[in-house]
Amino acid sequence: MEAAVCEEVRGGREDDEEAGADEAMLWSVQEALEMQTLQIGASACGATAVVDVLKALGVDVTPEEADRCVQTRLRRNESPLPDYLLSRSEAGATHIQLIQGAQEASGGQVTGRFFHLHPRRRVRLVPWLARWIRKGAVPVATMNMQLAVPEGEEVPDAWHHQLIFGVTSNAVFMTNPLDVVSEGEVHQRLCSESMLLIRREDVLQRLTPDCSLSGLSESQSDPRWKALDVEGQVRQMATEEEGEEEEEENNQPKMTHIRIPAAYSSGVTLFAIRESELGQELLDAPELPLL
Repeated sequence: MEAAVCEEVRGGREDDEEAGADEAMLWSVQEALEMQTLQIGASACGATAVVDVLKALGVDVTPEEADRCVQTRLRRNESPLPDYLLSRSEAGATHIQLIQGAQEASGGQVTGRFFHLHPRRRVRLVPWLARWIRKGAVPVATMNMQLAVPEGEEVPDAWHHQLIFGVTSNAVFMTNPLDVVSEGEVHQRLCSESMLLIRREDVLQRLTPDCSLSGLSESQSDPRWKALDVEGQVRQMATEEEGEEEEEENNQPKMTHIRIPAAYSSGVTLFAIRESELGQELLDAPELPLL
């Protein structure tokens, strides 16, 4: 899939309107090393990105104030399984919280606009980002890190917000952590259903005899819990655990994760000074066309 995305994004690059259309940097790598904010707290990658967005736009704010304004949600690790899973589905922040948080923390100086990249859009990611960065916009990627996992590496435990401080041909430069990732890899993570994988051990250690699994479908207002049959997934995992020896004899692989709905949408939020031509341009820009 990644190769296909790379091919799609590269396609037609020879007719870019100007040379170097796919290169733009807010900071140099050295500047990013010096200026980036490292994760400020549990599940606070969104608030961390907001600190750096405001810094890039010339607005100083403390990490504590950014986190308060973004209203980062935490995992309820000590809760029974149904409530734990609900907390996992919304832990951290959505792009809406990032936009509202940046606006509040900046005293109304900064605005943001989110661009959905799922379902797939007709866009060449790097040239599109480069055009906005050259205008002065500051991008933040909201990515499903459970996609495009390198072979042999463990599947990450969460989605992630990262500030994009620059792009060059087929490369995207991001903070927290400082990283350079291929365009295809980033694009794949930016084009994801709003789903989250929860590890087997995180489910089973909270699955107690008195745990009411019916709450996984019936008490949630989001119909996706029922559509995904989260209750059925948990029951299957529990059955596998009870029949562990039989499973091993039959060489049947066990479920490694269950899938639950996620509050997040994959895409890119662009930030700018509200009272500027760019700020108005962002707010007026159309959605990216579907592929």
